[in-house]
Amino acid sequence: MDINEIKRYLPHRYPFLLVDRITELELGKRVVGLKNVTINEPFFPGHFPHNPVMPGVLIIEAMAQTAAILAFKTDGSAPDDDSTVYFASVDNVRFKRPVVPGDQLVMEAEIVRKMRNIWKFKAVARVGGELATEAEFMCAIKR
Repeated sequence: MDINEIKRYLPHRYPFLLVDRITELELGKRVVGLKNVTINEPFFPGHFPHNPVMPGVLIIEAMAQTAAILAFKTDGSAPDDDSTVYFASVDNVRFKRPVVPGDQLVMEAEIVRKMRNIWKFKAVARVGGELATEAEFMCAIKR
């Protein structure tokens, strides 16, 4: 999926759309997405001016946006303007390496289970094959 198709599924827009491309998608199972991290990101001037590091909460958000695409595609319909995905919980988060300008964040999310409109995912983010972040989270889709 390119950015135009991603925008059909996610309501996020600049500066909060954190997925640039979907490279793999197995409906009902897993998804792989990319985020190209550039020095032009709006958070780098303040985090941190002399040592730019992508905030961990935004890495988790990027993984969740990737997972939301899997949920919407698995359900078989694009969300309408009233659909929103909310975090229900975030657990077992581990940050293993900083993400900096020039990195390509490769995010993989897999469905652990689905109960009505609640989805549980396990996700990882890697840079150059090296684990950067891992987390489990639950999301609720409100339509």
